[in-house]
Amino acid sequence: MCCWAKLKSSGWVYPTAVLSLYGFFANCRVAEPFLTPYLIGPHKNISEEVVTNYLFPIWTYSYLAILFPVFLLTDFLRYKPLIIIQGLFLVINYVLLCFARSLPALAFLQVNYAVVTSTEVAYFSYIYSVIPAEKYQRATGYLRSAMLAGYTFGASLGQVLISLAGMDYFYINAITLGIVSVAFLISFWLPMPQRGLFFKGKEAATVGSESQQEGTAVVDEAEEAVRDEDEAGFRTEKMESGGSGGSGGGWCSGDNVAHAGQLLWRSFRESYSSRNLIYWSLWWALATAGYGQVFNYIQLMWDHIEPSATSSIYNGGVEAVCTLVGAAAALSVGHIKVAWAVWGELALGMFSAVGACAVFLMALTSSIWACYAGYVIFKASYMLLITITTFQIASNLSMECYALTFGINTFAALSLQTILTGIVVDEAALGLDIVTQFIIYGSYYATISVLFLIRGTYTACAYHYNPEQTEAKEQEHEHEVISAERF
Repeated sequence: MCCWAKLKSSGWVYPTAVLSLYGFFANCRVAEPFLTPYLIGPHKNISEEVVTNYLFPIWTYSYLAILFPVFLLTDFLRYKPLIIIQGLFLVINYVLLCFARSLPALAFLQVNYAVVTSTEVAYFSYIYSVIPAEKYQRATGYLRSAMLAGYTFGASLGQVLISLAGMDYFYINAITLGIVSVAFLISFWLPMPQRGLFFKGKEAATVGSESQQEGTAVVDEAEEAVRDEDEAGFRTEKMESGGSGGSGGGWCSGDNVAHAGQLLWRSFRESYSSRNLIYWSLWWALATAGYGQVFNYIQLMWDHIEPSATSSIYNGGVEAVCTLVGAAAALSVGHIKVAWAVWGELALGMFSAVGACAVFLMALTSSIWACYAGYVIFKASYMLLITITTFQIASNLSMECYALTFGINTFAALSLQTILTGIVVDEAALGLDIVTQFIIYGSYYATISVLFLIRGTYTACAYHYNPEQTEAKEQEHEHEVISAERF
């Protein structure tokens, strides 16, 4: 008991530990690698065409519709309620998977899962509102490690239970229901943040709006607003922690909403004021859209090559290997000494070409093991590049700017993914078979590769012939970063 009280009073350790525990159990979804065999098997008895062209697109459309409102609500409600909602909807998701049989109920399941995925932004943003800035890097590492560990353990456990114990898919889903229920209970232990990144309370909003009316120069105005926001945020936190009246109404006041809108707009301008960051964000949106399509439909490709009804499947083992290889690739980024401003776009083009080849291999091979290998290569290359991209964006922006950039890039990626789904997958449009879909996804990644190879070659040649100008631009960019950190 004494140790527990000491942990809670440690400041950053307690929320990081609880959120890491939540991340582990929420991502330890034993049944997830076997979702498609479960749906098209005797338990649900849904055809592969219905799953591909009707059910899965519902998730994409719902995710797009929910994501942006959830992003704003996450900061407005101060993160914890959205994490609790994610845990609750995870429980509902596996209750439906276990007991729902009708097609409308399974269609609702896709909408329910869209809520789960859209609230992931709360998981990634919560920790930055409750711990000091100097602990951001360590806490982020712990949270991502917990997620990867949970996913790897869940996939491995599912494979062992199916391959060695011969367990039925229904019981795999029941075990997953128990595990995500633990995550739901853990979410209540999280401390409630006193402020959000954008919605900071009535007094902060009032001070911020007054500072904008003073008519001073733009840079001086921004700096004064920041100082006022920090002081007002401190006073607001004291009022809330001391139980003083009026803070609750201020949270929903028009001044606070207007102040949050101004800060969102200022963060948006700062995030996309650099041409280099725009290129990194463009790759993020384009590549993530293609990755989402491959990830969503890979189990259908595996079942097409090696039907789960008549063959042994190793989906869980492959997902575990992918996670480990991808984590190793992501960790290697921290040990690679490269001038990313010069060679980064070329690296994006080269590894996107590797990803395109891997997708074509998955589409054209008749060997399940070659398809597994192609998926491992594809996922590892994506995780490597998305880690580099995330690092480049996050290291050059303040936390407010990064949170907004993460949301906008994700929304853009999901919009592109929705267009791909609506044209290629949806039965109301082309409704293509799974092999043709993957050929299109490979061509899509090849197009991304060509674009960034051309841009990367131009950047590298410009540096080769005029290195002084490139270094001057880097120094100018570093100056922009310093100004961004004043938020």
